Amino acid sequence: TLTKDIIDNIPNYAILSHTWGTDTEEVTFRDMTDGTGKDKTGYSKIRFCGEQARHDGLQYFWVDTCCIDKSNNTELAEAINSMFRWYRHATKCYVYLSDVPSDAPNAIEVFCQLPWESAFRESRWFTRGWTLQELIAPKSVEFFSKYWELLGSKSSLGTIIHEITGIPDKALQGMSLSTFSVTERMSWAERRVTTRKEDQAYSLLGIFDVYMPLIYSEGKEHAFKRLREVINVNSRGLDSDVFQRLPYALDAPFNSYAKQDSSTCLPNTRVGLLEEIYNWVDSEDERCIFWLNGLAGTGKSTIARTVARRYFEQKRLGASFFFSRGGGDVGHAGKFFTSIAVQLAHNAPSFRQYISEAAEEQIDIANQSLRDQWQQLVLHPLSRLDKRFSPSSYLLIVDALDECDNEDHIRTILQLLAEARSLTMVRLRVFLTSRPEISIRHGICAIPQAKHKDFVLHNIPPTIINHDISLFLEYNLGTIGQEWTLGAHWPGEEVLRQLVLYASGLFIWAATACRFIREGKGRFARKRLDTILKGSSSAITAPEKHLNEIYLTVLKYSISSDFSDEEKKEVCDVLKHALGSLVVLLSPLSTSSLSRLLQLSREVVDLTFENLYAILDIPQDLTYPLRLHHPSFRDFLLNKDRCEDFWVDEKEAHQVLATGCIQLMSQTLKKDICELRAPGYQATEVDSSRIKKCLPPEVQYACLYWVQHLQRSCSRVLDSEEAHRFLEAHLLHWLEALGWMGKTSEGVRAILSLEAHVQINKSPNLHALIHDARRFALYNRSVIEQTPLQLYCSALIFAPKKSIIRETFKKYIPAWIQGKPKVQVHWSAALQTLEGHSRPVTSVAFSPDGTQIVSGSFDKTVRLWDMATGALQQTLEGHSRSITSVAFSPDSKQVVSGSDDHTVRLWDAAPGALLQTLEGHS
Repeated sequence: TLTKDIIDNIPNYAILSHTWGTDTEEVTFRDMTDGTGKDKTGYSKIRFCGEQARHDGLQYFWVDTCCIDKSNNTELAEAINSMFRWYRHATKCYVYLSDVPSDAPNAIEVFCQLPWESAFRESRWFTRGWTLQELIAPKSVEFFSKYWELLGSKSSLGTIIHEITGIPDKALQGMSLSTFSVTERMSWAERRVTTRKEDQAYSLLGIFDVYMPLIYSEGKEHAFKRLREVINVNSRGLDSDVFQRLPYALDAPFNSYAKQDSSTCLPNTRVGLLEEIYNWVDSEDERCIFWLNGLAGTGKSTIARTVARRYFEQKRLGASFFFSRGGGDVGHAGKFFTSIAVQLAHNAPSFRQYISEAAEEQIDIANQSLRDQWQQLVLHPLSRLDKRFSPSSYLLIVDALDECDNEDHIRTILQLLAEARSLTMVRLRVFLTSRPEISIRHGICAIPQAKHKDFVLHNIPPTIINHDISLFLEYNLGTIGQEWTLGAHWPGEEVLRQLVLYASGLFIWAATACRFIREGKGRFARKRLDTILKGSSSAITAPEKHLNEIYLTVLKYSISSDFSDEEKKEVCDVLKHALGSLVVLLSPLSTSSLSRLLQLSREVVDLTFENLYAILDIPQDLTYPLRLHHPSFRDFLLNKDRCEDFWVDEKEAHQVLATGCIQLMSQTLKKDICELRAPGYQATEVDSSRIKKCLPPEVQYACLYWVQHLQRSCSRVLDSEEAHRFLEAHLLHWLEALGWMGKTSEGVRAILSLEAHVQINKSPNLHALIHDARRFALYNRSVIEQTPLQLYCSALIFAPKKSIIRETFKKYIPAWIQGKPKVQVHWSAALQTLEGHSRPVTSVAFSPDGTQIVSGSFDKTVRLWDMATGALQQTLEGHSRSITSVAFSPDSKQVVSGSDDHTVRLWDAAPGALLQTLEGHS
């Protein structure tokens, strides 16, 4: 019988884990309260659980089917959020495997495979979503056959269970799950399914020790999105608050949520190349970098994901970072080394202690140079690893480095990664992919040949590439044929041969063609295949020509032939407008956000993109970002010679976005945007969900990127025009928003860029306003960062009397401020105060090119500063005593420092590398 709820002093109890049948089979809560259900098939499981509990000396037992009132939504939500804890606290967990027979093994069988082992390995129980936590949470788990006979325990069957699930033994035996990375824990559930799609996310709440309200009907993607947001709030799954200070790019790993649909190499494809890569990783080869370079569309990223998956499953993947132009955090190097460090801390448990110590010692490490981040967060901690307790090597994968937005950063990253060869306690391999761009070729050439191995992907013999593309097409088109019953001979050997010829060695052509055909479904798949065959030239031409043809085919097909010429032109214009904006975005946006930014209805944007699944990754959840399937489509769309009628003028596209950003900010930004009504609020005190609600993604995008779009449009910004009117009305609102977003530095840089962009002789009033805004923002930088609402109070009343900003926005000074302080008339001569040294500064010098300042101090460090923003760029360490003098070389590329340690040191100013130590002084 059911007991009343036991809240306090919970006695020892047993709990059942099983796979559910239908409601007509399982005994429900209603059945138990009504005294019915004993005739149901599922009642035998309840009876068994009770008898086994009694046998084990337990008075109480719990079975989910009949102990949860599923008609009560509150109780159901509480049960799901508490399930992991209930299983964790159970004295015994009995797993009933209805599809595993049991024949008692004889003495000989004990030393070979058990008679039921094959059925055990294939049991449906190991494929269900909810049973993951039911396996991991309880301390004691016993497995029973369909005939109620004991097969073994989680402990005795640990090796088999590990082989089935891939879950580490330590996790199965009760080690704190916080010691395993978010990525690894997510991987345990990859192949598990649930009846309701949302439950794939809800069943992981206990695995991540988080609470989340249930919203059935929200869909799988949205449920996982909410789950990840909750995980991020809870320290991103890390076991130390220290890691919260390290900026992390969520889309960087090869298996991030955003990349879950990205493919790996099919079996029997890329065999020779993959074997060469694996041999390099596993060998004693002294070359620490493997550079795989190839033209656009040749399959570099797919190969990188395949390699990453292999070594991830072997627990030897240290970290991965997949760059993507316009991809926000993965479009630049700002979070590169911090993300690498966070992943390494997850994937190498013995590394976590050292990375934590480094982050504690260098509190501002995220704001330091790439060299400092590399040395402090990666190289130095790895050098401390003890190879007795760690794998002998880890693999670091960097994909599409050419899509990093700064060529200087690309060269710096290459130079730093080459230092991995200096590690002795552990071997760090770096697998790198990119197009053969000049910046990367020069960067690779600057690395000694003994440190890198190169492979040119587009130089593989055509016969091998065509064989692999043929297998790819055969598999994908075969799947389409089975899905839509297109016949046993679909598509036919001759068609496959033609398609391979048209692909011209480009996997992206084959992938785009398959997606285009798949979207035709059963009704139009054949027609779309014929369209491709008729639209592609049979002559062997440059691969780019065939890529142009497939992209044009997809675009033309998205415009209905039933439209009139006028309607076709209108649809084409909207298509160019929306696609042009999408491909020049500086950070990805969702459909709904893009529509608001472009001042278009969401319905129009949805209709515009609905037939473009072959080239766009369009998520079902409209709040999730749109992405291009491949960057080659961007290159195509922006090239007038390739794109014909669909060509997008890149400068015009940037102007469209700049205008959209300014209009959106003008419509939404206001004083106290978060409605706090108290000027003393610290930025850290405001919940991130409130900020996101008041400043949705499209508004945050506009705040961050409107100036960059203006610059890239190359258009003039004149007095009294839209940008000028916006600044006169909303400058403080914009700075306030950036303060809540934690992006004050980006705002300062935007003002500096805008000042450089506006011509003083053409727009004197606007230039004067921006110049005063620069002084105002630099002077009040800490105010904006810490208490944004003080912009309207202390920042304004302490501004000089003749400040344009003070005069323009004095109406915002609160009436309750009666006694205003006496202030100077104009801004003082002091432009900035640079803080960072811990002891007195002894020497300062300006770079000849006027971009940097170098300083030396009694604290034994040399520091490089950005002269425009005052941001610290590098901290150069190496001297053992006080610095006495510093200077730049005439070309600003090198720094020299003298010290009381009797040495002179020569540094490379860009990466901060020590070039030479000159000794001889006594």
